Amino acid sequence: MSSPAWGAASSSKVIEQFSRHVQQGFTAFDMADHYGDAELVFGRFASMYPHRDAIFTATKYCVFQKMTVSREAVQANIAERCRRLQTDKIDLLQFHWQFYQHREYLDALRLLTEDARVEMVGLCNFDTKHLLDVVEAGIQVLTNQVQFSLVDSRPILEMAVACETHNIKLLTYGTLCGGFLADKWLGRSEPDIYDGSITPSQRKYFEMIRSWGGWGLFQELLRVLRIIASKHRVSISNVATRWVLDFPYVGAVIVGARMGISDHTDENLASFGWSLNQSDLDMIEEVLKRSRRCEIFKDMGDCGSEYRT
Repeated sequence: MSSPAWGAASSSKVIEQFSRHVQQGFTAFDMADHYGDAELVFGRFASMYPHRDAIFTATKYCVFQKMTVSREAVQANIAERCRRLQTDKIDLLQFHWQFYQHREYLDALRLLTEDARVEMVGLCNFDTKHLLDVVEAGIQVLTNQVQFSLVDSRPILEMAVACETHNIKLLTYGTLCGGFLADKWLGRSEPDIYDGSITPSQRKYFEMIRSWGGWGLFQELLRVLRIIASKHRVSISNVATRWVLDFPYVGAVIVGARMGISDHTDENLASFGWSLNQSDLDMIEEVLKRSRRCEIFKDMGDCGSEYRT
């Protein structure tokens, strides 16, 4: 769940779609402390749902400015998350720290792992070096939420080894590039990012597509994905999702939900129950090797670096 900047609907429509997600088996929800009213909306739904124990709640504790880390400050943030989510415990609290040079993030993480209200602690947009710093400090984190897609495969280069070595799973966002990795964009001309129909998310990922190889190569990728999708009787989005999910160090793909506005639960279900074979992977690789995927790592830095420049 994201902020209202991606669109908003009435409470009744949001609650209705929440129910539909859960009934279809999508029972894990991810949000953040700074995503507008996402936690409040989720808390409202979860408090009314008769089987709340079946719902997995993941949110974030994001520090964007220099702060003095204290037990009181960390406990106050956890208390606020619980209040907004209407819960006594948070299944997964993911921690983001903006300025690595201020190493108090290790103190904050230790305090998070000691709080009984937090079942599991994860990271958000940590690069490999600082993820390893956390591990080497003896702090147990189970996940790291990062951008990962056919267009941004930076986790493959360094993060993968660290995650497999220390049994940390990636929770990936941007896997559908804000909706660009979809059938509706196959054969389409390059979009005007200032068009009113383009979402803030799509403006962000369109720049990634440009950096990766441009709209022409992206169309080649979509054509290959359509061939593979037809073979498996699924959509381009399903193939893009499956490609990321099949990496052993990926725990889950986070698909953005514009609750009450667009509903892709049936389509998302089609990402399960099959896998890409070697022939499929080879076809995709033929396109990817002509992209600037390695240059993106050099230009942007490791996972999460784009938020710290």
